[in-house]
Amino acid sequence: MKTLLVPKRAACYAVWAGFLMATLLPSPAASIHVAPGGNDSANGSPTTPLRSVPAAVSKARASERPVSIFLADGRYELEEPLKLGAADSGLTLRAAPGARPVVSGGQRITGWVQDPAKPGLWRVTLPEVRDGAWYFHQVFVNGQRAQRARTPNEGFFRTTDRLGTNTSIELRFKAGDLSPAWAAFPEARLVMLMKWTDLQVPIRSVDATGNVAILPGGPRPYWMDEKNARYWVENVPDALDAAGEWYLDRSSGVLSYLALAGLDPNQAVVVAPRLRRLLEVEGDPGTSNAVEGLRFQGIVFSETDYEVPNDGMISPQAAVPVKGAVVVKHAIRGTFEDCVFENLGGYALELGRGAQDWTVQGCEIRGSGAGGIRMGEPDDRQPNAFAACRGHRILDNHLHQLGRIFAPAVGIIVFQSGQNHIAHNEINDLYYTAISVGWNWGYQETPCRENLIEFNHLHHIGQGRLSDMGGIYTLGIQKGTILRNNLIHDVTSYDYGGWGLYPDEGSTGILLESNVVYHCKSSGFHQHYGRENTVRNNIFAFNVENQLMRTRDEDHTSFFFTNNIVYFDTGRLLGSSWKNDRFVIDRNIYFDTRAGLDASKMDFAGVTWERWRGRGHDGQSLIADPLFVDAAKRDFRLKPESPAFKLGFQAPDLRTVGPRPVSAR
Repeated sequence: MKTLLVPKRAACYAVWAGFLMATLLPSPAASIHVAPGGNDSANGSPTTPLRSVPAAVSKARASERPVSIFLADGRYELEEPLKLGAADSGLTLRAAPGARPVVSGGQRITGWVQDPAKPGLWRVTLPEVRDGAWYFHQVFVNGQRAQRARTPNEGFFRTTDRLGTNTSIELRFKAGDLSPAWAAFPEARLVMLMKWTDLQVPIRSVDATGNVAILPGGPRPYWMDEKNARYWVENVPDALDAAGEWYLDRSSGVLSYLALAGLDPNQAVVVAPRLRRLLEVEGDPGTSNAVEGLRFQGIVFSETDYEVPNDGMISPQAAVPVKGAVVVKHAIRGTFEDCVFENLGGYALELGRGAQDWTVQGCEIRGSGAGGIRMGEPDDRQPNAFAACRGHRILDNHLHQLGRIFAPAVGIIVFQSGQNHIAHNEINDLYYTAISVGWNWGYQETPCRENLIEFNHLHHIGQGRLSDMGGIYTLGIQKGTILRNNLIHDVTSYDYGGWGLYPDEGSTGILLESNVVYHCKSSGFHQHYGRENTVRNNIFAFNVENQLMRTRDEDHTSFFFTNNIVYFDTGRLLGSSWKNDRFVIDRNIYFDTRAGLDASKMDFAGVTWERWRGRGHDGQSLIADPLFVDAAKRDFRLKPESPAFKLGFQAPDLRTVGPRPVSAR
C-alpha cells in the first residue's frame, strides 16, 4: 500500500482553502420535523419528530444555520398566534413531501348528545364559554362554514322606511318580522346590507306596536339611505329551525346544532375557532431589525374567528376594520408558496406597514369571512422608507368564496402601497370588488403608484348582493399604474354600480389597456371623476344598462378613449354625463346589433352620430361589425378581416389569463 506524501506548503493551502469554503459558502440548512403524534421533548429528527409548531420554532432559534421545519400530514391546533421576529429570519416552514398539514386556530368539538325530543338536534356544553373564557362566531363542519341560526332562512327582511337619524338608529319593520324578545340576547346580531357596505349590530329594543327597532350606532352615516333595505337576524334561539344551523348560548355554554340529514357530529369534524390570528410576522421599523427571508410552503392556514365590538359595527367601504388572520409587518423578501388559506374569519393575509418585496404565489384563498389579501395601511400617505409597504408580487393565486361574513370585503385591496405586481390570479364568487387599488378620494399625491395589474381572470363579482363595485376599482392619483390584459365578466350589483373597469374619485394617470370586459350590469367602463387616464385597445361587450359611463364633468381632460371595441345588444352606448366635452375619444369601433350598420339608429349621449362627431368626437371611429370569431359564445378573438385592425387595434392576448401551471411560471 502506497502512502501519499503532501508537501507542507500544499497542506497549508488545503487547510486555508477549506477554511475559506466553510466561511464563504452558506451552511447547509438544518431540518426539524414535526408530526401530530410526535413529542416536544424529542430531537425533531424524521424518526423522532416534535409535536407542535411553536416547539419547532423555538428549537430553530437555537440553531446557527438556516432551518427548514417540515410538517407531516395532520392538524396542528395553535393555543395562541405563532409569532415570528427578526431572530427567525431565514426560517422555512413547509409541508413534508406529499403532506398537506393544517395549521388551525380552532378546536375540534366532541361529546355531542342528541335531543331525544327533536330528531337531528344535538347539543354539547362548553364550560369555557359558560365561564367567559371563550366565545366564537363560527362553526365549521367537515371543512364547511355552518350557518349561524338565522331568520329568515332564505332571502331577507325589508325595512318599510328609511333609517332614522337620531342618537340611535331607528329601523322600521314589517309587522311580525322582529320580536321584542330578541333584545334580551346581547349576542344577537342584526345584519343589514346597504349600498357598498353592511351593518352588524345588536338589537337594543323592539316596539312591536309601532314596528320600530332601536339599534346602536346613530346618528347614521349620510349614505345609509336606502329604501327597502335588506336585513336578517342571527343568533337568536328562535332562529334555530333549519338543518345545518347552530346556536351558542353564552350564559349556559350550550352549543346547539341542527344537523344535516344523516350527519352525526360525533363522527364528523366539527371545529370552533379559538384564535383570530394564526401567524404574526413582525420586526422593528429598521433594516437591522426587520424580519427577512421567511418562506412558507404548502401549509394550510385554517379556522380563525372574527370580532365585532359589543355595540356592533357599521363597516366603511371594503370592510376596512376587519384584519388578516396572517399578518406581516416590517418584514422583507418573504414568500407564501402553494399555501391554502381557508375558513378564516376576516381577511386571509395582511401585508401591512413595513412589509416589502413579498411573493404570494400559487396559493388558494377560499371561504374567508372578509376578503383575500390586503396590502398597506389606509392612513400611511407619507410613510418613511422603513414603514412603506411596497414591491409585492401576487401571482397565480385563486381567491374565491369570499365575504361570507363581511360582504363588502375585497378580493385583493391595495391601500397606500406602490410598485406591486398583481398578475395571473383568478378571483370569483364574492359580493364586492375583485381588485381595488388606492385609498384616496381626490387629487392629493400618495404612495399608491406604479402598480401593475395584469392577466387576471375576475368573474362572478357582486352576485346581486351589494352596489357600487367594480371588477377593478381605483381611487386617487396613481401615476404609472397599469391595468392590462385582464378578463372581467359577470359583475352584478344589487342596485346601481356593477362596473367592469371603475376609476372612481380622483383616479388619475392610469393606463387601462387590452382588457376584455363583458356582462357587467351597469357598464363595462365607468369613470366617476378623474384626470388624464388612458383607455385604449379594450373590448367592452354585452354590458347591460350602459356600455360606457362618465359621471362628473370637470374642467380638465377626463380620459383618452381610443382604439377600443364596443359591442352590445342591450342598453345605451353612453350613460350618465358627457356634456362638457372634456374627454378625447376617437379611433373606436361601435356596433349595436339592434341597429346594425345604420348609424342613424344609434344614440351618442342624447345626440346623433353626426352631431356627436360635430362636437369633435370619434372623427376617425367606425360603426362597424368588428367580426369576432363567435360573439354569441363570447369568443372575442378577431377574424383576420376585422376592420379594427385598420384603426390600429391590437388583439388582447388572453391565452395566459388566470393562474398558470407551475411549468409556465
